[in-house]
Amino acid sequence: MKKFLPFFSYVFHPIFIPILGTFFYVLISDTYFSSTQYIILFSQIFIVTFLLPIAFFYLLRTFGKVDGIMLSDISQRRIPLILQMALFSTLVTRSITADLFPGLHHFFLGGLISTSIAFLLLFAKVKASIHMIGMSALTMFLIGLSYHNQVNIINTIIFFLVMNGFVASSRLEMKAHTPKELLYGFICGSIPQILLFNFWL
Repeated sequence: MKKFLPFFSYVFHPIFIPILGTFFYVLISDTYFSSTQYIILFSQIFIVTFLLPIAFFYLLRTFGKVDGIMLSDISQRRIPLILQMALFSTLVTRSITADLFPGLHHFFLGGLISTSIAFLLLFAKVKASIHMIGMSALTMFLIGLSYHNQVNIINTIIFFLVMNGFVASSRLEMKAHTPKELLYGFICGSIPQILLFNFWL
């Protein structure tokens, strides 16, 4: 089992969380949009939260600023987190706005707040787990979607709660984080989502 645990760190890497959140929003939301609007939505999310970060990662790796996708060292996290804050800011102000996609807007706004907190913690030499930030944020968002749309997705929510545990165990097994850093990540990811429930539920 221990040899299998690192698998969860890659399958639920933070770079996939925005796409997963968008997928569940479209699947569960009672708001109807045309197929063209959905294609545009997913294209924007894919380009801004996946392709651009991948491109910047390889650029940073070329210049020796990072050594891997897990960003194990505190000093390697600053530029990627700044980039993520910039990209999330662009999404919530330009395309995923509160009037068009209220739930999804607040999901990304929560992500922006979580990323900002994780960045500020770096100055205190605290490395909050980005994996746990992503997983806990997504799990809380699913709970919010279920409540807002009055849809029973308890099995999906339980699945992601369990996956939070597997991802945390994976990060420990890979010696990427301490238990405290995982806890910091869970708090950073979940609390902003919960606080933002007041604005869209």
